[in-house]
Amino acid sequence: MTASPKRLARIAGVLYLLVGIFGAFAEGFVDPRMYVAGNAAATAGNVVANAGLVRMDVVAHLLDGTFFVFLAMTLYILLKHVHESAARAMVVLVALATGIICLNAVFEFEGLRVATDGSYAAAFGAAGSHALVLLLLDTQHYGTLVAQVFFGLWLVPLGLLAYRSSGMFPRWLGILLMVGAVCYLVDLLAAFLVPDLGAGIARFVVIPPAIAEISMVLYLLVIGVRTAKPEEGVVVAAGNATP
Repeated sequence: MTASPKRLARIAGVLYLLVGIFGAFAEGFVDPRMYVAGNAAATAGNVVANAGLVRMDVVAHLLDGTFFVFLAMTLYILLKHVHESAARAMVVLVALATGIICLNAVFEFEGLRVATDGSYAAAFGAAGSHALVLLLLDTQHYGTLVAQVFFGLWLVPLGLLAYRSSGMFPRWLGILLMVGAVCYLVDLLAAFLVPDLGAGIARFVVIPPAIAEISMVLYLLVIGVRTAKPEEGVVVAAGNATP
């Protein structure tokens, strides 16, 4: 039995909310408290002092990725009739982002193992062990920035689908999602190409994507989607048909 569009939309809203919760916990709360750029001793000390929290962080990253994939699959089912190629691109971009995030979790877990296993300090010395922890968390940190390419790009087909959905979503929401995608990419490029500028604009450039994604979550949860009246269905279907 096929779920109704409103039911699919609300399932997507719950999944999107879970992605936001686990992502905010992992990337917004735990990661910044563990990783101290350029300071190996402080980073290793943070990991040792918060080993349980780091384990929770690894699991949160994995759950974030899992829910993200199911979110994309649900949105694909909901919106593939609008433009199937865009819906497929959305799923592919989410799969790429999720793969990178899950791989990053492995680096974080290895950093925890190095920090808490005395055999590494015995083999490399305390300074060498700390440096290895920093290297692993450096890799996770910059891997997350790389994943941001796809976190941004997936909003382009999603925004396009929302914009062209024949009233299922308001057009302003589709535009807002695509603007958010551009802001994610600007933040990423600034971080790699002009780090000083990137650090200065980071807190501002993430505001539009946050507004766009929170708006999408709320719309999915509260409204779901607007559905056409029965007499309008034939007209909408004809308008969306592609040769």
